[in-house]
Amino acid sequence: MSIDETTAARVAKLARIKVEPEALPALAGEFNTILGFIEQLNEVDIEGVEPMTSVTPQVLKRRVDAVTDGNQQDKVLSNAPDAREGFFAVPKVVE
Repeated sequence: MSIDETTAARVAKLARIKVEPEALPALAGEFNTILGFIEQLNEVDIEGVEPMTSVTPQVLKRRVDAVTDGNQQDKVLSNAPDAREGFFAVPKVVE
């Protein structure tokens, strides 16, 4: 796939980048260089290669996914300007 100056101008417009007409040949060349590199990457054999989360092997820390209330209701409500019956009280906004 090759990018011409018209396509480079369209990409620049879509990206909202102002590119002067005399700079379009260089931009098209850069796009073609990038696409050539991507084509090289597509030729790499990745059969049997597992996806990784990092370049160094590591085990991520895990915790139990349990919902708790934190047991700090009194501390949390102490910051509220108006708290009633264990909840934040807010003024009515919608009539």
